[in-house]
Amino acid sequence: MSENTTLLAERYGQTPGAKRLTKSIGIITAAGFSVVLGLWLWWGGVLEAPGQINTRELGYVVTSEQEIQVFFEITTPPGNEVSCAIQALNGSYGIVGWKIIDIPSSTSWTRTFRETLRTSETAVTGLLYECWVA
Repeated sequence: MSENTTLLAERYGQTPGAKRLTKSIGIITAAGFSVVLGLWLWWGGVLEAPGQINTRELGYVVTSEQEIQVFFEITTPPGNEVSCAIQALNGSYGIVGWKIIDIPSSTSWTRTFRETLRTSETAVTGLLYECWVA
């Protein structure tokens, strides 16, 4: 290699030592990212699984001016006790019925429920407001 080529290589970081340093930094960065991603996936998948609750509203039936039935499904790991808030709304989206129910633990992941709610006036919809691990 000529002297000019060597000077240019040193100036722009193209020496064999600089290439090794760049490669080492890339490998260390990729390894660090992999460790952080793995820990995050483990934390989200393993540590948080017992508290996970998935809900699905299945419908409602207005049975009278003072009563509505709400149908819903809860999916949670076996052994979790769950509490849920159910509400009934009137035509102006005002809450006309509210109830908190406690659901005992079970060996099943997914269960379906029908809950009757008393209302202060005629409801136009009934829905599951929120569920949490008790």
